[in-house]
Amino acid sequence: MTLTCPSGATLTEAEAFLDAHPEIEAFDIVLHDSNGIGRGKIIRRHELLSIYKSGRHMPISILGLDICGEDVHETGLIWDQGDGDLRAWPIPGTLKALHNTTPPRGEVFLSLYELDGHPMTSDPRHALQRQVDLLAAEGLRPAGAFELEFFLLANDRGPDGKVQPARDVLDGRHSRKTEVYSVDHLHGMLPLFSDIYAGAEKAGIKAETLISEYAPGQYELTLHYREDVMQAADDLIRLKRIVRAQARAHGVTACFMAKPVEEYAGSGMHFHVSLQNGKGDNVFAEKEEGRWTDTILHALGGMRATMAESMLVFAPHANSWRRFANQSYAPVSTNWGVNNRSVALRIPAGDIRARRIEHRPSGVDANPYLVATTVLAAIRHGLANRIDPGPETTGNGYAHDEGGDMPRDWRTAIEAARQSAFLKDALGEDMHRTFTAVKAAEYARVNRTVSELDFDLYLHTV
Repeated sequence: MTLTCPSGATLTEAEAFLDAHPEIEAFDIVLHDSNGIGRGKIIRRHELLSIYKSGRHMPISILGLDICGEDVHETGLIWDQGDGDLRAWPIPGTLKALHNTTPPRGEVFLSLYELDGHPMTSDPRHALQRQVDLLAAEGLRPAGAFELEFFLLANDRGPDGKVQPARDVLDGRHSRKTEVYSVDHLHGMLPLFSDIYAGAEKAGIKAETLISEYAPGQYELTLHYREDVMQAADDLIRLKRIVRAQARAHGVTACFMAKPVEEYAGSGMHFHVSLQNGKGDNVFAEKEEGRWTDTILHALGGMRATMAESMLVFAPHANSWRRFANQSYAPVSTNWGVNNRSVALRIPAGDIRARRIEHRPSGVDANPYLVATTVLAAIRHGLANRIDPGPETTGNGYAHDEGGDMPRDWRTAIEAARQSAFLKDALGEDMHRTFTAVKAAEYARVNRTVSELDFDLYLHTV
């Protein structure tokens, strides 16, 4: 049976890919849940065309899972729906060859639709597309890019039971120092990074600058700016898979926890965003440097006004909240500034034509589709209501308490998100219910767990 593909993917695309890649034997078919975790199947080569012809049935519960892959009944996506099947369809342009796989494999992203072809609105991609469409109705197109920070860790824990930086894959050298911006330090990981760049190239991702970051074993990769913000989110989530796979191939572990090492800074996922009009002009760009447009100021105002109730999207896990500490390069306030890394919303220095806002609260453990969704909705909110962002923060942003009602822990963030009319509108009612229910279930799981720290603090003392 051949149906009309609601995502716009065509059979011609799949046929051309198979013709160009006769060596590929199998494909990862991947859709992403509220945590940004890729869930799906591995299919054989001969099965690919059928997905483009008629989609692939997937259980509705696949979007109602927590971080451990357990059902969260409060999402309404499990037995309330009889755990029935919906239809997943391939996303145009996401069919790619994977690097360094034996036997050779490919990959394609899917999105979930109702059986009648309407978007399944607990799918994060549909939430982001809705915000893109709303901006398009206003004559605006969002562009952007994410930064990827991560740790490369040894597969084995240290003598103290804690994670430790990976040895260089080139010669086995082991550094426990903060090698921030050290070029020589990068050389020891070049075989791994060469494979990462090769994987990115096969995937059509323009991975760019590589740096050694502000903790032992921590690195950052920047991504080329995209005029299509959905593609920017795809780049980030696909690059995480590439980094994880190539790290494993080289005998080390890629870690995307927000805060894996207590003594050092955590890993962020900064989102750079701008808006273009119908002519392709950047509407954030001022005519004279430093004389900000109302557009960029109102966008900042909307992002500031909605940040507190949106923090669960930017810091979705228990570990996420360990990243926020003074002078740790993670923002603890809603402030904004120019060329200042101590604020939450930064206008980077540089060419006026490339004017953008760097949104800095998100950890690398966040879902980029939901981060982009929430940021775009906040920008729309600021533009519609002409919100003043307040004065620019200069100097040490950590010295100024401008957090307002910013949540200080995971539980408070969950409650703020649950009650937020803005976030419900931004994500859509179904995505909001799914996301907050999953987070509440994960909070309950963590809260009932008796950890080693509990025994260390209390076993012999109370």
